Order: sequence, then structure tokens, then C-alpha cells
Amino acid sequence: MLRTRKKILSLIPKTSRDQAESLFSKSRTQSMSLNRIMSERDAVGQAREAKTARLRELRLEKEAETAALAAPASKRASKA
Repeated sequence: MLRTRKKILSLIPKTSRDQAESLFSKSRTQSMSLNRIMSERDAVGQAREAKTARLRELRLEKEAETAALAAPASKRASKA
């Protein structure tokens, strides 16, 4: 099998082989770049989701505190 491969490669002119290797290398580089970009995008998305969840929790806590402070005051006002 190795002999067959060498035989086939020897039939391909060097320029065509070099061109094919260059195209393959370019394709591999583009693929690696795309993977890196997608990984970065996923990381940014996860960070955004975490920040949104944290801010939502803070907002709900603040709303609960505000409601707790407002409830006794409204009870006092209705008794008076």
C-alpha cells in the first residue's frame, strides 16, 4: 500500500502537489480559526448569561426588600 501511494505521488507533478498541500494547509488554518472564534463566542455567551443571572438575583432581592419595607408601612397607615 505504501508503495502504491509513493507511486501515485510520484506521478503527480511537484507543482500540483505543492498546490494541493498549500490548499490543505489553508483549509486547516481556516478551520482552526473558525474553531477558535466559536470557542470565544461561546465563552462570551456564557459570561453574559452568568452576569444576567447574577443581576436578576440582585434585582429580585432588592424588590423583595422594598416590598418587605413597604408592607409594614401600609399596615400602619390603614390602622390609623
